[in-house]
Amino acid sequence: MARTIDRDARKVELAEAVWQVIIDKGISAVSVRTVAQQAGVVVGSLRHVFPTRAELLVFSAELMVQRATERVRAAPGYPSKVEHALEIVKHFLPLEPDTRAELEVNIALIAESPALPELTSIRDHAYRGLGDACLQIAEMLAGRPRDPALVRSARRLHALIDGLAIHLLIEASERDNVWAIEILQEELVRIGGTEQSVH
Repeated sequence: MARTIDRDARKVELAEAVWQVIIDKGISAVSVRTVAQQAGVVVGSLRHVFPTRAELLVFSAELMVQRATERVRAAPGYPSKVEHALEIVKHFLPLEPDTRAELEVNIALIAESPALPELTSIRDHAYRGLGDACLQIAEMLAGRPRDPALVRSARRLHALIDGLAIHLLIEASERDNVWAIEILQEELVRIGGTEQSVH
């Protein structure tokens, strides 16, 4: 059992090393050798866990999606529907150093998917997951089951999140991001058709 735990911990450590290599040098710099160097392990040790670069990248992408999902599920509840929805949606944006780095890595992995088809299903799963989350948020805010109008609202919210994420990533990380939160809040209020506000 301890052996399994050690192997799982090593896999996470190596995935995090992949992310760091991508952030520092770009996706093209990811190789068994560079990741082993980043993680402080010998190449043979890494190959024992991930025999190929493809397996290493796929696990790294899967772990990133898993962590993002866990973060959203752990978001606290709020009495206000808009405030609760805003707290969930903020987890999809690069508002903190960790989520900023995560988005940089995610974009790099998406760009790699034509060369590594194994990443395509992970990319599509993450895309559908965000789309489903937007639909659930729209239903919660409007207080009714999805209909064509709510589906359009959910798609608009999905596009807004993606667009804001790119804007926030491109802008200097030290810049104020209140404007992005205000835009999201306005959209969430619009979906709910109320004048609720977040304090």
